[in-house]
Amino acid sequence: MRYPGERELLTCLEIGKAITSTFDMEEIVETILERISQLVPAKNWSLLLLDEAKGELFFQVAVGLDERITREIRIALGEGVAGTVALTGEPLAVRDVEGDPRFTSKVDALSGFRTRSLICLPLKLRDRTLGVVEIVNPMDPSLFEEPQMTLLSILADYLAIAIGNSLNYKRLASMALMDTVTNHYNTRFLHQFLDEVTSGEDRTVSLVFMDMDDFKKIVDTHGHLAGSKVLKEVADAMASLLSANDFLVRYGGDEFVIVMDRCPKTEAVAKVEELRRMLSSRRFLEGDGLSVNVSASFGVASYPEDAKTKEGLLRLADECMFRSKETGKGKITVQGNAP
Repeated sequence: MRYPGERELLTCLEIGKAITSTFDMEEIVETILERISQLVPAKNWSLLLLDEAKGELFFQVAVGLDERITREIRIALGEGVAGTVALTGEPLAVRDVEGDPRFTSKVDALSGFRTRSLICLPLKLRDRTLGVVEIVNPMDPSLFEEPQMTLLSILADYLAIAIGNSLNYKRLASMALMDTVTNHYNTRFLHQFLDEVTSGEDRTVSLVFMDMDDFKKIVDTHGHLAGSKVLKEVADAMASLLSANDFLVRYGGDEFVIVMDRCPKTEAVAKVEELRRMLSSRRFLEGDGLSVNVSASFGVASYPEDAKTKEGLLRLADECMFRSKETGKGKITVQGNAP
């Protein structure tokens, strides 16, 4: 039985410091790739994270396997060695997978790889399992023994802390960009995105300002809580018609901005007309036993066709929207076509 030496302990501490010094998942994975060979003599290993909503593991990284294959693979909780470890939260060391009923050849069959033995460690943060680490076909048989397994478990604990920090950072960063009423993007996101777009990249972006007509009447009639529900329902209804390259932003009050990335003005206008018709024909708050009608005024401008700066683009789209208001509401005014 070989006990961990000073080199292994120092390497483990170095890895722990490195992966807990960043919130970036890619940096964490890169650090592991660089340093894991110092501690674990194995050519193949995998990091799988848990999609808690679906109860499935997916490959974050798989050294020695084709990423085009692994990115499509999902492993259910309780399935195979990895799924078992994720479900129980307990490590497993399998010297011969052919003799272990918990092993499934699913990944081997899809990838053409042959797994002979493996060590699987849970990534646990308090009572929550974030995923697992698999060391596949380890070359040093002493890794299966208790002292080395203890060392590997320490490394897994460090990794779990790092991944937990990264996931929490992403969640908080995402929350900082979201509007609390509609759960769509807020103006912080809008300005960050437009700063990126207008920094010199050759890229067409259409910007749409939308303002709900006579929203105050809805609030005066049904109350502020109902008004907030209408905003949420209207935002969700518009989002359902937008593409993956479109971003819905609550600008403030009853105003919204839609950023249509890589979308020429003519295409943007067609989308806005679809939105306008949908809003005017739909009834809102029906779940509360009400039937609220909504109409909206729109203004459209494009970068770089109409403006070369973020400020100019926002101003022109906003001015177009106000022209729609002034000329009868429920209309679309397009920069360049405005009277």
